[in-house]
Amino acid sequence: MKITMYTAGICLLLLTGNCMHVQATAVNTLKHAANEGEWKKSPNGSWPGMKDGKTYWYKLDKKGGLWWSTDGEKWEAVKEGAWADKEGKWLKIHNKKLVWSADGKTWSEVPQWQWQASDGKWYKFDNKWGLWVNG
Repeated sequence: MKITMYTAGICLLLLTGNCMHVQATAVNTLKHAANEGEWKKSPNGSWPGMKDGKTYWYKLDKKGGLWWSTDGEKWEAVKEGAWADKEGKWLKIHNKKLVWSADGKTWSEVPQWQWQASDGKWYKFDNKWGLWVNG
């Protein structure tokens, strides 16, 4: 009975012109499902990112400053304070929030402070800027 009602509801949505909404919801659900799993505290507090075709490792200091390294041993402050995710969006910490931008001009808060890094893994910050990894 539940399956029949569910199927009838889907058909009704499709027939009433809400197909795009249903499709978008399904895509968002799949993206979110791919991002759900077991989150673990990052053992070294760093994540990878690409810049100019080269992998850099990033980490935050205790004051929220961003640092990068090509080898994970020698670190330098990132003057711009930003890094890129897997899709090429820029991320940075601004006004105590994680924000991102596709063009470097318009910034918005990152949902759940989660992003996919260049290694395909998902990362997120907690409210104390602790780094967590999923994958």
